[in-house]
Amino acid sequence: MIWAKVSERMIVSLTALRRMMPPPIGPDVAVDWGRMSRAWGKQFPADYRQFMDVYGPGTIAEFLVVKEPEPREVLSGAAVGGMVCETANAEAAWTEFRKESTLAEVKPMLIAWAVSASADILCWDSSGDDPDGWPVLVWNRDDTAWRRYDCGMVEFLRRVLEAEFEECPLSGTNVWGIATAKYLTFGEETRLRKAGFDPWTGEPDPYAGMFPM
Repeated sequence: MIWAKVSERMIVSLTALRRMMPPPIGPDVAVDWGRMSRAWGKQFPADYRQFMDVYGPGTIAEFLVVKEPEPREVLSGAAVGGMVCETANAEAAWTEFRKESTLAEVKPMLIAWAVSASADILCWDSSGDDPDGWPVLVWNRDDTAWRRYDCGMVEFLRRVLEAEFEECPLSGTNVWGIATAKYLTFGEETRLRKAGFDPWTGEPDPYAGMFPM
């Protein structure tokens, strides 16, 4: 499905998301999008590329982890917990678990872009020709079911933070309807922990230095 005025919707959603979830000073990574497109055989959605430019990979409210883009490669050579690994997990979950009725005959080309602390997996169905029209497919760990959301990833995040769906798409409600959220890049989270602080509260971390980073 390709919906009208996707660029306008993307801008509106990203502006709203920036208001609710202030971006970091700078993202941790600079993405070679040409390399990513060649590796996956398709471009990534414009809103995801813009999100990476503004936020970079990181975590929302210590719950929802937005994955860094990485080249598609054989699973044995992929980083544990990365985009390739989580895409393989999603593909396995697609074959094993139930889907909502609208997905009964769907054969998606999954690309995982986020996971939650509750082990939900958030993907695109990348089978369409226009990446800006890819829907979001979510495997909800508690329901062990797949559901489809006809919006881009930035709009999806905004609608979760504002509780605009009929029900929470995720197993946990940590980011559901919270209106304002803290976003930390992986680098900033690591820096704060090494400095002896809990990165989410800003308070001194009594366990600092006890575990390897």
